Amino acid sequence: KGSWDNLLEENRLSDLQLLYSLFSRVKNGTAELCSNFNQYIKKKGRTIVIDPEKDKSLVQDLLDFKDKMDNIVNSCFEHNDKFVNSLREAFEFFINQRANKPAELIAKYVDLKLRAGNKEATEEELEQILDKIMVLFRFIHGKDVFEAFYKKDLAKRLLVGKSASVDAEKSMLSKLKQECGGGFTSKLEGMFKDMELSKDINIAFKQHLVGQEKDYNTSIDLTVNILTMGYWPTYPIMDVTMPPQLVALQGLFSKFYLAKHSGRKLQWQPTLGRSSIRAQRICRCHSSRHSCCCSQPKDTLAFDEVKTLSNIEDGELRRTLQSLACGKARVITKIPKGREIEDGDKFQFNNEFTNKLFRIKINQIQMKETTEEQKATEERVYQDRQYQIDAAIVRIMKMRKTLSHNLLISELYKQLTFPVKPADLKKRIESLIDRDYMERDKDNQNQYNYVA
Repeated sequence: KGSWDNLLEENRLSDLQLLYSLFSRVKNGTAELCSNFNQYIKKKGRTIVIDPEKDKSLVQDLLDFKDKMDNIVNSCFEHNDKFVNSLREAFEFFINQRANKPAELIAKYVDLKLRAGNKEATEEELEQILDKIMVLFRFIHGKDVFEAFYKKDLAKRLLVGKSASVDAEKSMLSKLKQECGGGFTSKLEGMFKDMELSKDINIAFKQHLVGQEKDYNTSIDLTVNILTMGYWPTYPIMDVTMPPQLVALQGLFSKFYLAKHSGRKLQWQPTLGRSSIRAQRICRCHSSRHSCCCSQPKDTLAFDEVKTLSNIEDGELRRTLQSLACGKARVITKIPKGREIEDGDKFQFNNEFTNKLFRIKINQIQMKETTEEQKATEERVYQDRQYQIDAAIVRIMKMRKTLSHNLLISELYKQLTFPVKPADLKKRIESLIDRDYMERDKDNQNQYNYVA
């Protein structure tokens, strides 16, 4: 057994080919070899998946391992169907030994590959990578976890203009739709549709402004993305104090849009926005936020004053000021100097700022995905699963009217597309009983009746 594992581990193709040839001549020899092959993959794969220390390289390690095993099956085992199926079964087994995390990391790996700035691959190579990713995606049971994290990252790519290729984005969407159906991708497709419709709306708005009285600052060019709430991830509402010139333009846009779409409501999300600022005699600066209160007439502002003037949430403000005062392009001076933003810090516009480039880009300093963000996404998945379980139970009971506990559990496992424990199903059944959707049979406590 140890020697067999060594042959696979060391990728000794000629020896494996010879071994397969010899075992093929013995009764049940191929089946025995296939069984050992399956056990090796499960054992090796589990070491890749189960250790949190290896999360950073987990997806790439899985892709490399899959390529290696595929090559062995094709070149040493004559692409024998038994080995092909055994390989598939083993991967599906070990990749789900750790709930949810592989699905999350696969989504983040796709984000890394589809993000602008990824110069590692040509379009053809990227397409091949996405095809390989889809193979791993087929193995995972918690596809709703993948969808939640993929949706969150896709939103960032679209809104911040960080997508490397629209064609690659739509190719990935097409692959997901082909694999899981339109229901899985409907919201993702809706996000793309929103972005395309927003382009048309902005063109119409600019044409509308041409015939209006110029009672607004004409040097400001406002572009608005109209996002359908049901398609996009939920974002916290932040009531930021915007510059009056921008507020005036927002009012004009709201009036224009609502006149065409009566009954709709607009909720501005300034934290998702970007701004381009042109500074005469200094630079042309592309900034990701609008907290440049320090360029107001007053020479110096304390942190608390900036916070009061901008009304930006504390953590968001600290990250924004850190980008402007502590990054490579320091358009704001922080007193005292330092990498962190403290309560007692003071800020002033940097009149001495220069840069060789005509156009620079200042991105907000991003923390790694916070524990809160991680938990929020996981909580959304959990809540969605509760709704799906409840809907499935009601659907089954409405059709069957009366059902035993074991048969109901069995039916649920057939219908649900994500892993779930019997204890969790029991909790949802109890919840529906409490809400009078169903009841226990008076003569048999193990029997449920549908309540019309």
